[in-house]
Amino acid sequence: MGLKQATGQDFIVFGKVRVADILTPESGLKRADWQRAFNKISAKHFDYVLCHRDSLKVEAVVELDDKSHQKDKRIQRDRFLEQAVESAGLSLIRIPAKPTYSIEDIRVKINQALA
Repeated sequence: MGLKQATGQDFIVFGKVRVADILTPESGLKRADWQRAFNKISAKHFDYVLCHRDSLKVEAVVELDDKSHQKDKRIQRDRFLEQAVESAGLSLIRIPAKPTYSIEDIRVKINQALA
């Protein structure tokens, strides 16, 4: 895809990262509510996670959107993830899935999301 080339030396790119490894339900919930919220994210994955090279702090997540993202169930999943990522103060970068990518186009998307 060229994601590593597009991020340059600033980030480390991790692929197929479990959402629950990046986000956790807010503390203070009743145990049953916390568990229900955790279950919603425990089986989901981000396509890619961009971490700051020096601190490994998560800076953004990347989702590749193929045709399946146009289905109702996937639209609901995407909205849920968007809200969760936003509430965590992270950037979500959506990239349409296609056979080839322009490294410069990806770089622009990343820079816009992190600006």
